[in-house]
Amino acid sequence: MNTSSDMLKASIIKYCTTIGTDPLLVQGAGGNVSWKDGDTLWVKASGTWLADAEDKDIFVPVDLTHLRTAIGNGDFSVSPIVRGETALRPSIETLLHALMPHRVVVHLHAIEILSRLVRENCQTEFLSILAPSIHWAMVDYHKPGASLAAAVCDALTQKPNANVIFLKNHGVVIGGADISEISANLGALTAALSTTPISSSNTLRPILPPIVSQHDQFIPSIKAELHQLALNIDLFSRLDSDWALYPDHVVFLGAKAYTYKTWKAFFAEFKAIADSPELIFIQGCGVFVSPTFSKAKYAQLQCFYDVLVRQHPQSRIKALSIIQIAELLNWDAEKYRQLIST
Repeated sequence: MNTSSDMLKASIIKYCTTIGTDPLLVQGAGGNVSWKDGDTLWVKASGTWLADAEDKDIFVPVDLTHLRTAIGNGDFSVSPIVRGETALRPSIETLLHALMPHRVVVHLHAIEILSRLVRENCQTEFLSILAPSIHWAMVDYHKPGASLAAAVCDALTQKPNANVIFLKNHGVVIGGADISEISANLGALTAALSTTPISSSNTLRPILPPIVSQHDQFIPSIKAELHQLALNIDLFSRLDSDWALYPDHVVFLGAKAYTYKTWKAFFAEFKAIADSPELIFIQGCGVFVSPTFSKAKYAQLQCFYDVLVRQHPQSRIKALSIIQIAELLNWDAEKYRQLIST
């Protein structure tokens, strides 16, 4: 028995359970964690939830030597070789974990960080806010998988001492020797980059129950604060222009927001929609979902709300392009992840 490895694994599983229940750090099946044990990389399985780490087997062992050889040859499309028998698939970002030199790697869509990474001037903000003692690099948005791994590899080549990689319109990757180091760095980053949400001011309209649906295929959101996306004029105005901000949002909630000025406008258009949307926003009325709207989708809608309420009116957001959205929605690996993450 390798006591050191066992202790590391135990600390990681406990940490995953802790952060997995904090929606400001982890949303549903989002994010992934890994650790290296000799020539084995243990990485979170696709579609699993970090919050379940203590109750379920959510990590998959893969051949680390195989991945590092491929990386050394510039092959970022290599498929991980799973060790042992399991029905789980390694995370779609396994290569990103393999190329990081640190023993423990945590990739999260932490709200305080993500809220800035969707802004056009995020790099300038980070340069002015973060202390010189934080060794970080930033990469432009890339489709998760081979393209993102190659970009992160280039960033580490240019700044090999970086233990924090910011991914525009995506999230943050933190590397460390153990969970204590990871936790300390994540805490420092979220504290430095925190933004006061508008929900802390008086700009949000009071939610006066009952919020009633006028269509039998839709029910009001069970999360009361999400109705602000339709009740607050500033938030509602961003739904069309600033909808597709990062991969998980697009994968789970689709390429566009179905927004309507009135229920009458919704009824007029609904007849022309071949596939009924699961989520609609009626200005001044509320947010409504189909009865099949899943827990995973609620998690992503909450994430979107938490990001938007941290934007000031002058914040210029950079949404994903039509091409970038299409890449995500036509990606078989992401379809699999969405299917099993409900």
